[in-house]
Amino acid sequence: MSQQSVLVDANDLTMRFGGLVALDCLNLRVFKGEILGLLGPNGSGKTTFFNVLTGLYHASSGHVIFNGRDVVDKTPQEVYRMGVARTFQRSRLSLSLTVFDNIAIGDYQNMRRGLVFNLLRRRAFRAEYDRYVEKVRALLRIFSPMLVDRLFEAVGTFTMIDRRRIEVCRALINNPSLLLLDEPSAGMTRDETAELMGDILQVRGKMANLTVVLIEHEMHVIERITDRCIVLNFGQKIAEGTFAQITADPLVQTAYLGGDEA
Repeated sequence: MSQQSVLVDANDLTMRFGGLVALDCLNLRVFKGEILGLLGPNGSGKTTFFNVLTGLYHASSGHVIFNGRDVVDKTPQEVYRMGVARTFQRSRLSLSLTVFDNIAIGDYQNMRRGLVFNLLRRRAFRAEYDRYVEKVRALLRIFSPMLVDRLFEAVGTFTMIDRRRIEVCRALINNPSLLLLDEPSAGMTRDETAELMGDILQVRGKMANLTVVLIEHEMHVIERITDRCIVLNFGQKIAEGTFAQITADPLVQTAYLGGDEA
């Protein structure tokens, strides 16, 4: 791919936690419009890379260029406003709040808020509220029309797959250019995972400018939806290519299975 199509460019990215090196001079690229699978054994640095990219961690050294701008010293709020959104392996939903509340709060940084606006500018507040209701409904229609009819029900009453859909919608509420999914299949059955991956493919088809990076251990998921894969081990990139190419790579087999099994 051409240089102009690069969305994320990590150069010699290093993240240390005391004597532990979680990312070790990592170099990788994410191209605009692709679904990239980020693979590797537990502790290989996948989630650490997400945390550095989204400003939760500040890299020990190196750079991450997103859309032409270095993000290694940015706050999570700044990275969000630049167009990066994510989900987490463990659910971050508030089960007592409604579907609408959980999704709309994902765009908190862009909301008009404050005591004066909320209490004194009631017409403007209502217009803002109505705009978000329609925005949330439009996102939910991509995933499941049923969710639209349950917009004001508490999230705690929903199944795991619907909670995952709600989390993805919350990440998409600001129309990001990069969506980071950290093990979205966690806690779901194989059939539920297949449904959710179909939803994500549908979203990518309807949001032409969306790029997705997916951390996932389920190989059937990676094979189905990714355009390209990168494999990490001990914080370094050990393989890159299509699913067929990386699963045939001896280094990848060794990382996952051990030397004797490979």
